Amino acid sequence: MTQQPETESPQGPGSPAGQENWQLFRGNGQRRTVPIPQAPPWRRFASPENDGTEGETTRSNGARAHYVIGREETDVVNAAIHLRRPLLVTGHPGTGKSSLAAAIAHELDLGPVLRWPVNSRSTLQDALYRYDAIGRLQEGNLERGPGDLGPGIGSFLRLGPVGTAFVAEERPRVLLVDELDKGDIDLPNDLLTVFEEGTFEIPELSRLPEDQAEVDVLTADPHQLAKVRRGMVRCTEFPLVVITSNGERDFPPAFRRRCLPLHLGDPDEARLREIVEGHLGPEALADAGDLVMAFLARRTVGELATDQLLNAVFLRRGGVRLDADGLLKTVLHRLNADG
Repeated sequence: MTQQPETESPQGPGSPAGQENWQLFRGNGQRRTVPIPQAPPWRRFASPENDGTEGETTRSNGARAHYVIGREETDVVNAAIHLRRPLLVTGHPGTGKSSLAAAIAHELDLGPVLRWPVNSRSTLQDALYRYDAIGRLQEGNLERGPGDLGPGIGSFLRLGPVGTAFVAEERPRVLLVDELDKGDIDLPNDLLTVFEEGTFEIPELSRLPEDQAEVDVLTADPHQLAKVRRGMVRCTEFPLVVITSNGERDFPPAFRRRCLPLHLGDPDEARLREIVEGHLGPEALADAGDLVMAFLARRTVGELATDQLLNAVFLRRGGVRLDADGLLKTVLHRLNADG
């Protein structure tokens, strides 16, 4: 007979069974049906009912709702908003560089963040728009009935995150250019041209006849279209641009001159406590004093990210025992190579 999986009651780590029940996986090959506990707030994603039309994922919502930043850093952000200049944000991993964009969009009600994660293969062309020429050619070769012209060129062209940020709207969008220092050495200068002019051309559309002067094209926003006239995309409100860098290389002086620098330092004890309380509540903070101090001590000899402290507090809150020689060492592992 086939062995039926063992069913367990929905007890969490903090239940009377205590420490043993947090071990969902036991490594003994025994199949069990166990309830999976709820994820930390910063690791919760969109529900199956949300197809992306209602904004950012729950993970982004949680990060932006509890973002903690100092007064000096806030002043720099506000200066960039007033001047419509990109923010060039630097700092160690886990200091909140990328989350800053979501926090700005949340507080100013500017819709979902348009995110462009940069890597060594990224090009500005892809971030502006993509044209599926092969798909349009295949569609044009299909047999159609009288009067059926098939989908227009706009159905084969989609604006990327940067291109969508420059669509003319009454309110600016927030654009996150994440880890620009990972891109090609010429990418900052390519971006600079678009940022200075506030416009770019789509040649595939500008070559169309006059009766196709206006074309509806797809955007980086799910199920949203934008009207492009004569192949030119022009912003009416320059986007609020957040550019992050891990300091892997320097940027050209001309690029840096047009950005406002913002360095996010490692949070001190007071700010760490504020971050823990904002994400997990005052009850979690009341029992996290030793974890905060352990985090600070370990950070003095190696690079750590703030979310590692949140991970430790979340496990502690669930009743998991953490000690310096066991799980805590794993959760608070150093990020630098020599760690």
